[in-house]
Amino acid sequence: MSLYDDTVLVLKGYEDQPELRQAYLDHLEAHPDGMWKVCGDGHITASALVIDPDRERVLLTLHKKLRRWLQMGGHCEQSDGTLADAALREATEESGIPSLRLLQGTPVRLDRHHTPCAWHLDVQYAAVAPRGSVEAISDESLDLRWFGYDEVADVADDSVVRLLEATRARL
Repeated sequence: MSLYDDTVLVLKGYEDQPELRQAYLDHLEAHPDGMWKVCGDGHITASALVIDPDRERVLLTLHKKLRRWLQMGGHCEQSDGTLADAALREATEESGIPSLRLLQGTPVRLDRHHTPCAWHLDVQYAAVAPRGSVEAISDESLDLRWFGYDEVADVADDSVVRLLEATRARL
């Protein structure tokens, strides 16, 4: 199965945010290249909020280009077998934490936002960090830091806050 086909199945199985979910599906139907950065009308991206539920904290990256505290994530790659694989790859690369596992293996939220390259149709997951894990900053970040659940609203935008709320509802 192609990444495109997997993404369509994931979106069709996602029961929340029906209008936004349908907008993503319509975009993919209209744009066979809608999975890839080359699609200037927008493209699917995959992200994951790295959480440490035992210590009630999340790991955020200070994005080098956007200069905002965000969850880990980015563009899909040809080597990604599934959308979940893309989210887990991005979270692992940007956090430096091996052995992350996706919470329930299904998306937590959808978030559409404009970036310098195009509209990102982000499919957002949550990834649980193993006990004792140590983060390592990547070259895509200016900083990488753990924040308590109650600190996120002070440093991140509403999309990250909504992602944290949706994640906590699944714990």
